[in-house]
Amino acid sequence: MIRAELGVGILTTAVWVYCLFDVIMTDESRIRNLPKVTWIFIVLFTSVVGAVAWLIAGRPESAPRSMPYKGNTGRAGTYPEYDRPGRFVPTNPDDDAEFLRKVRERAEAQTAEAKRQRLERERLEAEQIERERERRRQRSQDPDPGATDDTAR
Repeated sequence: MIRAELGVGILTTAVWVYCLFDVIMTDESRIRNLPKVTWIFIVLFTSVVGAVAWLIAGRPESAPRSMPYKGNTGRAGTYPEYDRPGRFVPTNPDDDAEFLRKVRERAEAQTAEAKRQRLERERLEAEQIERERERRRQRSQDPDPGATDDTAR
């Protein structure tokens, strides 16, 4: 008889402690019927009766299961962004002729621009070399302006 009473006492204490922690840990916006502080006092001071009242009338209707953020509807395995109408659906780029045409045009334009820049750079280098040759030719034809009559003798 003592064992049965001890077992019932441990069980009711465990339920009471569980319910007390459950009230404390539950988000206030999810608690039903009464404010959170009121539920804490009810469970704390009325022991098993308050714990049972919490389980029946105050606890949220469904326990949150794998809710990564507030506002999740709790649908397991589904992603709401996939249900959005007008959502971009990726396609294979090799199947899109318009995409391939644009890629080809862009590659051709980049190749043409690189060729134009290379030719411009070569032309500027050729002009610079020609100017340098012209300067050397003028120096060799003109007498040295720094030379004096004493050094010429």
